Amino acid sequence: MAQLTGERPRQGVTPDSLLALHEAGYREVRSRLGSGRVLDVGCGEGFSSRTLAGPSRSVVGVDYSGEAVIAASMAGGGDGLKVAQMDATALGIAGGSFDWACSSHLVEHFADPAAHVGEVSRVLAPGGTAFFITPNRPADFENPFHIVLFDPGELRSLLSQFFGDVTVLGLDGSASVKADFAARRAKAERILALDFLDLRHRMPRRWYIALYTHLLPVAYRIMARSATGGSTGITDRDFSVTTAIDTTTLVLFAVAREPRRAAGGTKPRV
Repeated sequence: MAQLTGERPRQGVTPDSLLALHEAGYREVRSRLGSGRVLDVGCGEGFSSRTLAGPSRSVVGVDYSGEAVIAASMAGGGDGLKVAQMDATALGIAGGSFDWACSSHLVEHFADPAAHVGEVSRVLAPGGTAFFITPNRPADFENPFHIVLFDPGELRSLLSQFFGDVTVLGLDGSASVKADFAARRAKAERILALDFLDLRHRMPRRWYIALYTHLLPVAYRIMARSATGGSTGITDRDFSVTTAIDTTTLVLFAVAREPRRAAGGTKPRV
């Protein structure tokens, strides 16, 4: 199984509200899909990728983690999901191969997010559509894996470099969800306040990432009884798409059409 880093949601470990937020994003993607080939970039162990499949749709999931790809393959059971290990900034896929693409909570992980967006655009057919889900910068909380964050205008500007038609919406939670996120954020802020010398930002970044990677699962387990395993009652139904984006909106949900670089490419077809 792939190691939990805080970016790999897990039932019974990751807080209910975060699992529900991820599921709500995929729900919104599913509701907008038609027939054709779907590419899920950053698929992890493929649990959400499988929900994108349909009678007239096939799904390919790609992830940089070999462990995650192996786990996704072993869990497949002939469900039609194909998986492969790939770098999301250099996809080994021929241009114009897919009708749909999903990039969920991924673009913020790259020092050069344009490289990822450009690849997604390149592998789409001329009439293809991509969905990008990413934290809303003003509402995001400290996470060393989030290298570049976006507000709505910044995300629209980036995507418009590679797509002719871009709509940026918000994916936000109910009042109870907002309260849950605020409570966890307050706990985290109290813990971070112990680092009054700001040592985490002075140490080499790889040390901070390693520390974060090892401590986050511990923190999640401490919260497990009260925040995970369905105990909160929070589900994807507590999240909805909105056009009224403000600084408290949790996540951005972008629909990008008319890829500018859909044609061409000599990489092998998946």
